[in-house]
Amino acid sequence: MIDPARPPRSSGAAAARRIGPVDFTMNLPPEPDAPALQARMQAAFVDLSGDLTSLLRYQGFGGTEEDKEAALRWLKGRGIVPPRERLLICPGAHSALFSILGQVAQAGDTICAERITYPGIRALAAHLRLRLVDLPMDRFGVDPDAFAAACTKVAPKAIYLNPLLQNPTTATLPRARREAIIAVARRYAVTIIEDDAYARICPTPPPSFAELAPEITYYVAGLAKCLGAGLRLAFLVAPSARSALPLGGALRAATVMASPIATALATRWIMDGTAEAIVQFVREESAARQRIAAAMLPAGTYTADPHAFHVWITLPEGWTRSAFASQGRSAGLGVIGSDPFCIAGTPPEAVRLCLGGPSTRQQITHGLEVLAHALEGSPALASAYI
Repeated sequence: MIDPARPPRSSGAAAARRIGPVDFTMNLPPEPDAPALQARMQAAFVDLSGDLTSLLRYQGFGGTEEDKEAALRWLKGRGIVPPRERLLICPGAHSALFSILGQVAQAGDTICAERITYPGIRALAAHLRLRLVDLPMDRFGVDPDAFAAACTKVAPKAIYLNPLLQNPTTATLPRARREAIIAVARRYAVTIIEDDAYARICPTPPPSFAELAPEITYYVAGLAKCLGAGLRLAFLVAPSARSALPLGGALRAATVMASPIATALATRWIMDGTAEAIVQFVREESAARQRIAAAMLPAGTYTADPHAFHVWITLPEGWTRSAFASQGRSAGLGVIGSDPFCIAGTPPEAVRLCLGGPSTRQQITHGLEVLAHALEGSPALASAYI
C-alpha cells in the first residue's frame, strides 16, 4: 500500500535510471492484476471457445437479444433505461460518434465542442468537413452562456460533450450546468452528443444528458475506459426510434457489425458480474494512483479527480509543453502536450499524464518523481538530471 505522505526523493537521474520507460500517453484504465479477477476474466474466454464457430459467422446487426439485454443492464447502472428500439451496439465509441455526426450534420455545418477536448472528435469533424466551434471552459466544463452566444452567432447543429471526468482536463459538469446547457439546446434546437466514456468509473456521477433530456441526446457509452480498449465496443442510445433507423443503416454501411467475439465476451462479463468486478478494481486502483499523484506532484500545478486515471498539468512559467514532453522522453517518460486537444487558438502550456495501462504503482511513483523534479525547477536545470 502506498503511503499517502510524500515519499522521500532520490535524485532525478537515479530515478530515471531505475524506472526504465513509463508510458503516460495512452489513456487506458489500470489493468486488473488480482489473480482471482484475472482467472474470472479468463474463464469467460474458455466458455466462449465452446461455441467459437458460431461467433466467427456474420451476425445480425446490433447484437443478439442477450447482447441487448446485457447492454440495457449496463446502461441501467448509469440511470438510463431506453426502449430496445433506440439501442444500438457499435464497434467502439469512435464508430458511434462518426455515424452520429454524419446523421446530424452535413459538410460545412457547425458543431460546438469544448475548447480543450477529445482529439478524436477533431479528426472525425475534419473527415466529415464539419466546422468545429470551441466553447470556453472553466474547472466545471463548458460555460452555458458561451454556448448560448455561439448558438446565436453560428447556429450549430449539435454540441459534443465529454461531460464526466473529461479527457483531458478531468472536469465534470455539475447537474445545474447540465440543465442550463439543455435549456439552451432546446431553445435553439441543437442536438446533444454525450460521450460518457467514464460514466461507470465514477461511483456517484451527476445524471446524464440522456437521462435529463433523452429526446435531444445521442448517448454513447464506450467500454474502453471501463473494461478495456481492446473490446472495441460501445452502446449507443438514439433520441428516438425514428432517429435510430438511419443511424443503424449508417453503422451497417461503415462497420457491418460489431465483433461477435468481443460482444459475446462483454455480454458474458456483464451478465455474470465480472464487468462490475473489473469496474470496481479500476475505481480502487485509479484512486490509489491519484493519491500517488497528489503526494508527488507540486500543489497547484495540476487538476485531477479522485476517480479519474489521468491528470492535466498546467506547466509553470519557463516551461513550454514541447520542452517538457521532450525532457520526459529523454528519461523514457511519455507525456502528451495540449496541442491535439485544442480546437482553436494557441494551445495552453499544459500536458496530460495517464496513470492507467500496464504500468505498476511503483513505475507510476518513480515516473512522477522525475516529472515533479522538472516541475519544481527550470528547463535548464531539468536537463541536468533528466
